[in-house]
Amino acid sequence: MQTYRLALIGFGNVGQGFAQIIKERSELLARQFGAYLQIVAVCDVLKGSVFDPSGLDPASLLDSIRDTGTLDLVPAPVRSLNALSTIRESNADVIVELSYTDLKTAEPALIHLRQALELGKHVITTNKGPIALRYHELQALACAHGVQIGMEGTVMSGTPVLHLGLDFLAAAGIQRIEGIVNGTSNYILTQMENGAAYAAAVASAQARGYAEADPTSDVEGYDAAAKMVICANLLMGASMSLPAVDRVGITHLTTQDFTSARAKGQVWKLIGCVEKSNGNITACVRPMCVPTTHPLASVRGATNALTFTTELLGDVTIIGPGAGRLETGYALVCDLLAIHRKRTK
Repeated sequence: MQTYRLALIGFGNVGQGFAQIIKERSELLARQFGAYLQIVAVCDVLKGSVFDPSGLDPASLLDSIRDTGTLDLVPAPVRSLNALSTIRESNADVIVELSYTDLKTAEPALIHLRQALELGKHVITTNKGPIALRYHELQALACAHGVQIGMEGTVMSGTPVLHLGLDFLAAAGIQRIEGIVNGTSNYILTQMENGAAYAAAVASAQARGYAEADPTSDVEGYDAAAKMVICANLLMGASMSLPAVDRVGITHLTTQDFTSARAKGQVWKLIGCVEKSNGNITACVRPMCVPTTHPLASVRGATNALTFTTELLGDVTIIGPGAGRLETGYALVCDLLAIHRKRTK
């Protein structure tokens, strides 16, 4: 049995979903895979910080958040560590980086990941910023220190598109990756397809927790563009930057556009694409009209989908959730098990 001591940097919905999975399934995971997952530290800039080298009870973490919105009720011998101190001073083997995403600087997550890797600790993250902006640098750092980076949750939540591409489709010769990778914009477009005006569709997405108060990253295609960069760099060997993506958002679409599309038997979708042609790799994100017979036409609401076009298998499509507390928490479990499998080969 291999124990993995985990320090969580950030304890929002994803961190809490991850803790819930550990609470409910840690014994099953240990029996099935020989990997025991133990949270030893949690640090959140708003909720507080706790560290116990012998382990923290996931139920206590979740109960304290439920009752107080903080970690104040969690029994722990150390409560004063900030994020960098938690990474440096805790006995964690794996740093789980779950702070907010910044697609301009990748901070503060970037400095967290760098420090963890330099200390020889594995890292897993759902944070798109560092992976979209600094993946090659971080991967080189991980290799230099003999550790691994897990990032499955950065593209389609717990739907395992990165593991699929890296582990099972790489030898098939991936030539194109195309699909719907932003659930918020897809929900908004679905609402507009049903007759809602843009502003009302955005308000509905915000009310359901899909969209932030400022939905710019989703509706202008920045989030989808970052995911296309991650796919390009991880799955197609590119060295692409975010500005290289030809990006158009959905804010210009009107109810008339949807009426016209409906009359033609089409629907609007925000589609991201990475393509290899003549040795060059290009990427784009743009709203497109697709026929109602197209596989992506039936992908509605916050659901995501990606199609891999390969030389040996043709098209392989995967559809699944692109967001969610437990769904994204599951991506972290997938990454941990992948680290475990590589360590125990």
